[in-house]
Amino acid sequence: MVESDKKAPSTEGEPTSRRKSARPSFADASEARRRNMAANSGKNTKPELIIRRMLHRAGYRYRIHGKGLPGRPDIVFPGRRKIIEVRGCFWHRHPGCSYAATPKTRSEFWTSKFEATVERDERNLTALEASGWSVLVLWECEINDGHLIDRIRRFLGPPGHGQ
Repeated sequence: MVESDKKAPSTEGEPTSRRKSARPSFADASEARRRNMAANSGKNTKPELIIRRMLHRAGYRYRIHGKGLPGRPDIVFPGRRKIIEVRGCFWHRHPGCSYAATPKTRSEFWTSKFEATVERDERNLTALEASGWSVLVLWECEINDGHLIDRIRRFLGPPGHGQ
């Protein structure tokens, strides 16, 4: 049987306690807001893809979305024990950045959501560093900095070494 021919197991008739928990309801959100929220992805974001192309062009080879590591980091260099995290300024609350503005509507909802994200980032960063990984955090607003590749080279060392 081909993988795509398999059907997901039915949850009909099962008690609700066994079913996967549903995503939060956005019943009060407008259709436009619903579309915007659905378009946000945690992997392969535009800033992440730009950094990955930059790294590859510079001769670096890496793994993406490190399985088994806290937070599944974006870009992993296993031989170097180094990680690059590419964070969106809005979602991860880049301090002092204009992209990190809190929406005016439902500000309590957004504040608690952002606080949870920042706490999770801190937990993951602490766990990675405690297990011997060096982490470079790159922010979305830094992507167009002409000196970014120099900063990355200082962090990683020369391409081809330690991979």
